[in-house]
Amino acid sequence: MTVTLEVACRYCLQTELVRKHGTGRAGFPRYYCQHCKRTFQYHYRYNAHKPGIKEKIVDMAMNGSGVRDSGRVLKISMNTVIRTLKNSHQDK
Repeated sequence: MTVTLEVACRYCLQTELVRKHGTGRAGFPRYYCQHCKRTFQYHYRYNAHKPGIKEKIVDMAMNGSGVRDSGRVLKISMNTVIRTLKNSHQDK
C-alpha cells in the first residue's frame, strides 16, 4: 500500500514540481521545488521558523508589545524578536 501526499510549494504554490529533499535536523522531511529552486519544510520544531511569525512580531511591536512580551507569547527567543525587528525595514 502506497500513500501519495501532494505537497505544494510554500513560495510559488506549485504541486507537480515538488520533490523530496532529505530530512531536516529535527527529522522532519524537506522538500525541493524545481520551479523556484527553493527547499522548505512543512513542520518545524522551533516556532520562529514557522510561516507568518515574522509578521506577528512586527504586528505586536506596532501594537505596543515589548520585546520580552512578544518572545514569551510566541515562544521564541528575545534575540530573535530583536533581530526580526531590526531587519523588518529591509523587507519593505
